[in-house]
Amino acid sequence: MTFRKAATQSGSASAELRPGDAALGKKAVKVCAACHTFDQGGANKVGPNLFGVVGAKIAHAEGFKYSDAVAGHGGKWDAGNLDKWLTNPKDFIPGNKMSYAGVKSEQQRRDIIAYLETLR
Repeated sequence: MTFRKAATQSGSASAELRPGDAALGKKAVKVCAACHTFDQGGANKVGPNLFGVVGAKIAHAEGFKYSDAVAGHGGKWDAGNLDKWLTNPKDFIPGNKMSYAGVKSEQQRRDIIAYLETLR
């Protein structure tokens, strides 16, 4: 992911975004734990287990019933695709079943991706 200036509400640029912080990302994903697990060998819930998601193919979790849209998407969960998904799952893969609207803060998405990268 490239660095860029974060826009303020007035539209002017503020300080550059910092690299993702895995510790902050671990805190941020607590809201995700209602539907996902993050531990190695963890169960699928309403959403798939996310251990090892970074670098895995999209629709990677064995035993999880993905929507046709996600199952047929192709590609891998790299940082760019994770950022697009976390920004707005419905825009990234139209027709998916995830009901979460997305993470609007680019910094928080960076933190979440940094945390997910530690789950190997």
